[in-house]
Amino acid sequence: MEPPQRLLGTRSRSNSGPVTDGVRLYHPLIAARIDGACGSHAPTFAIIDHVHETVQPRLGVTADIARSCNTGTMTQRSVEAAAQPFSDARQTEPVIVTHDLVKRYGSTVALAGLNLTVGRGEVFGFLGPNGAGKTTAVKLLVGLTSPTSGGGSLLGAPLGDREARRRLGYLPELFRYQPWLTGREVLRLHCELARLERGSWQSEIEGALVTIGLEGRGDDRVATYSKGMQQRLGLGVALLGQPELVLLDEPTSALDPVGRQDVRRIIAGLRARGVTVFLNSHLLGEVERVCDRVAIVDRGRVVASQPVSELVAGRSVRIQVRGLGPADRASMARFGRMAEDGEWLVFADVDPERVPDIVAAIVAAGGRVAAVLPGRESLEERFFELLAEGRA
Repeated sequence: MEPPQRLLGTRSRSNSGPVTDGVRLYHPLIAARIDGACGSHAPTFAIIDHVHETVQPRLGVTADIARSCNTGTMTQRSVEAAAQPFSDARQTEPVIVTHDLVKRYGSTVALAGLNLTVGRGEVFGFLGPNGAGKTTAVKLLVGLTSPTSGGGSLLGAPLGDREARRRLGYLPELFRYQPWLTGREVLRLHCELARLERGSWQSEIEGALVTIGLEGRGDDRVATYSKGMQQRLGLGVALLGQPELVLLDEPTSALDPVGRQDVRRIIAGLRARGVTVFLNSHLLGEVERVCDRVAIVDRGRVVASQPVSELVAGRSVRIQVRGLGPADRASMARFGRMAEDGEWLVFADVDPERVPDIVAAIVAAGGRVAAVLPGRESLEERFFELLAEGRA
């Protein structure tokens, strides 16, 4: 197999930094592991910043490099397997499962027994306030850190399994690409890092640029991109190689309304292909629009995990009443917690089976019912309610 071509870097014979095969490696983690494991037989490697966030979870890159140093070659990964239909077993098995996952940093408990199950092909929202443990959970899922106790699986393999990580795409919340590269070069670099068949690179790159709406800017340098365009480029990188699972951390945070609509379209397309999407976002309105199911986590534990439709259905009802005196209106509180809003009586947490009884009582008291509207809470309202209940 042909050794990989040199992609990036500056030739250097200086002793001021790690040098492998005459190419300065700008990330100390990669440089240290290559130099330490390979000696003078290291393969040429492409430079990338923030490898621990943007590349390592997808590829298990440093371990692969170290192992391939023994032969001086790096194998490429075929995407043909990823394009094949899933087997019956893989169609039914959960994509993500965690059991009592605990992570401590010294005396700080980041996760206190996380239990999650994410099914194949669903768009799953992962919600919680700052400090709830969301970022820690994602790092455990993609293998950037190890649990203190507990365990789980990702794509049918134990957490941290390198082969499973090859089958996922990851867009971190914070990332950076080299400003001197063009968008097309960034994508080409990640095709190399992902071991995609070289013959597929062009179609992968062109397809990604079209999908993320940058087909007219692919040859422009990243330094000329707006924050929203860089966010789109990061999403394009996460979609290379037809991943089975895509983890998106705040994918719409830097996007305008048009960009957010595009991301919703992309997520819908992934769902249609049977790809699982794990979405971590503070934009609850976006989550409500695109997710099939959500988990709300607080203080390192899941406080609720339900389909979005069930979570926001609510148990409230609004009844427009006319011709009923103040005392009779107040007496309707016997059916449950009630508030008055002009002509409307608003009942919270009422069994839907009791609504006809409420209407009958209003009519019996001499009132007239002009309208009955079932209540529907927003995901944001339910989010705060569930957090309050969990902390009570």
